[in-house]
Amino acid sequence: MATHPGGLTPSSAPDGTAVRVRDLTRSFSEAGGVLDGLDLDIAQGEFVALIGRSGSGKSTLLRALAGLDRDVSGAGTVDVPDSVSVVFQDSRLLPWKRVLDNVTFGLRGKGATERGRTALAEVGLEGRERAWPHELSGGEQQRAALARSLVREPRLLLADEPFGALDALTRIRMHVLLRRLCEAHRPAVLLVTHDVDEAIVLADRVIVLDDGVVASDIRVELAGRRSQADPEFAALRARLLAQLGVEDDHEAPVSRRAPSHLDRRAAS
Repeated sequence: MATHPGGLTPSSAPDGTAVRVRDLTRSFSEAGGVLDGLDLDIAQGEFVALIGRSGSGKSTLLRALAGLDRDVSGAGTVDVPDSVSVVFQDSRLLPWKRVLDNVTFGLRGKGATERGRTALAEVGLEGRERAWPHELSGGEQQRAALARSLVREPRLLLADEPFGALDALTRIRMHVLLRRLCEAHRPAVLLVTHDVDEAIVLADRVIVLDDGVVASDIRVELAGRRSQADPEFAALRARLLAQLGVEDDHEAPVSRRAPSHLDRRAAS
């Protein structure tokens, strides 16, 4: 068992639980903390979306789970699986390596190349193995980043606003793809997002973070396909926006919506 900086202790989580966080504190200066005694459980195969105001500690929590935080003070217990992958807003593909080499970078053992090809096919990039990253669109780059993460068969997938830089239609397509991939591979997922609609569309649970603690933990229980036109969807959106201190105008912003015929096409 290793120890993260800040007194955090990673280990294998108990059976049935992918993530278990207890009394997690994080502070970057003497002025105050970012996380304040936070507790969190995520079950194996569960998709959790994390929302909150800027500075509420969302990315700080994600980095703590990933073991990527440095030069911070803190305490608490963080139990995570041995296999963790991270997807960022920037695809972070290595520009000097071709797409397949990016996906398989760091993989060991026989069959790594074939596993990479299979992962690229899963995200719709079959035939682009020899392409350079700059030859891909933004959406294709994020598809490659997803392939790179999932080819390792992680038990925990951490996603830090992975679709924030994409246009509305590409975001819809990526939502459909991510949900399908997660259903196939069954990792636990923690998605950090500023988009309330995105959280409702994708997640099994939506957690609202406020001042470094869990202010609300809501299970998404919408029957059938999740649609913004559904009154239950609208009610949940209004509830979450109220938690964030935002008044719901009962209509999703234009930048976050697409006509229903595009939505159906994206899902096909």
